[in-house]
This record gives sequence, structure tokens and C-alpha cells, in this order.
Amino acid sequence: MFFKKRKKDVSSNPFYKEKKSMKIYIECGRCGHVMEFRILNDRDLMVSYDGVSTYVIDKLYVCPKCYNQISVKAGFKESLKPTYVEINGGKFITKEEYEGKEGER
Repeated sequence: MFFKKRKKDVSSNPFYKEKKSMKIYIECGRCGHVMEFRILNDRDLMVSYDGVSTYVIDKLYVCPKCYNQISVKAGFKESLKPTYVEINGGKFITKEEYEGKEGER
């Protein structure tokens, strides 16, 4: 039997884990430009003392085409599973959507 791979739900977990980092794919809310960003686990994750999450990130990315500011905030458990994810100024997309739109540039 072959099973069809489910499409990733980026609204709850937009992070793609790699060895010692994670990747996110973002589409600008203003111009539609797609971008790829790497989050290093040992440098970008900050320890949280709020009692809900073990680690947090608070990043501000800038679109290179229209200079739109995209804010990403997320909290993680110790196993690096997200507890909450927020984005303003853009939206998360899947890796497949990024690769499809990257060829159009």
C-alpha cells in the first residue's frame, strides 16, 4: 500500500527541522515575494520564563523588494514543538509552495 503524503499545516507548525536549525518560508503580505529563513537553535532561541514555553523567538524580517517588515513570534516546548506562532506583515507557506514560486522569480 502506498499512502499519499499529507500537506503540512503551516498555521500551527511552520518550522522545518534540520540538524541544528529550523527553516521557515514566508510570503510577503505586500508584494508577494517569497523568502526562506534559517533559525539557529543555539543562537536564535531564547530561554523563556513565562511558564508556558521553554524557548521563544521574536524576529523581525524585512522583504528585500518592498521593505515590508514581517514580525515572527513563537514559543516552543523543550522538544522544539511550537506552543504558539504569530506572524504580522506576511504569511507562512510550505516548502513546496516556496520551491514552486521560487522558479517564477
